Amino acid sequence: MTADSHEDHYEDSPAGDDDSALATEAEVVCPYCGETNLIAIDPLGGHAQEYIEDCQVCCRPCRIQVSYDDDNTLEVTLERAE
Repeated sequence: MTADSHEDHYEDSPAGDDDSALATEAEVVCPYCGETNLIAIDPLGGHAQEYIEDCQVCCRPCRIQVSYDDDNTLEVTLERAE
């Protein structure tokens, strides 16, 4: 894996059976500066989401992919959005 294709996966434990119990935050590491960021997750955005958000430290754009599995376990994938 090269620095240009840096990709990290993060998982939280199951949050329950209904959408109101879905995780709403995730701790991620910026693929540019390596700093940890706490990002908000909008469970009303659906079980599969993708969006661009700037790092809170270095302000560079990161592509964030969010998904919840059948057990409502959160998975967040973060990569460079160049």
